Amino acid sequence: MTIERVLYLLQLASPTLPVGAYSYSEGLEALVDAGTISNEQSLQHWLEQELHYGAIRLEAAVMVRTYHAVQNGDIEALSYWNHWLSAARETEELRSSSWQMGRSLIKLLLQLQPQVSPLADAVGNPCNYAIAFGIAAASWKIEPLSSVVLGYLHSWTTNLVTAGVKLIPLGQTAGQQVILNLFPDLMNAATEILTLSDDDLCSCSWGLSLASMAHETLYTRLFRS
Repeated sequence: MTIERVLYLLQLASPTLPVGAYSYSEGLEALVDAGTISNEQSLQHWLEQELHYGAIRLEAAVMVRTYHAVQNGDIEALSYWNHWLSAARETEELRSSSWQMGRSLIKLLLQLQPQVSPLADAVGNPCNYAIAFGIAAASWKIEPLSSVVLGYLHSWTTNLVTAGVKLIPLGQTAGQQVILNLFPDLMNAATEILTLSDDDLCSCSWGLSLASMAHETLYTRLFRS
């Protein structure tokens, strides 16, 4: 990867990207309230299981398919995978957060690079975040694709670790240690995601679904539901 493409990837995966990812906890708030996640170890365990079995794998796999579709000029595939991912979301909260972040990223891309307009039109509205991320990565010619997947997974991980630091709460050092400990899981997940066939796209994320559904019933909340 050239230095220029590294910079593009860093910008796309940056927590400062104005898409509102910081405002979502993906069920962590309900899990902390219930005591399921209460310390550094339980937060790390939850994220490990998500990387091995959870819905984040589906998101990243669909992002990979979006990347290929843009490269191949396959407009129909963009619309298909966007609808597929929307249907795969198990709760309204998770679907709405993906749509909101996707809408924000597409809007940003259109302002930075108006030439992506035909791709945005092909996807339609709403647009899932994984779809918008794949469009951005392919349009910016970030490669290899394995680095794009790692960037997507790392961005997801740092966002949820930051949420955990606020909610449990944890110290900043503990949060950074969790991220470091997850590096092998991130690399393994990225490698596996790149080899998934369409028939392999499945997840075991009922725990996330239950936590997401419980979020809106909490007495107080820090994060959006």
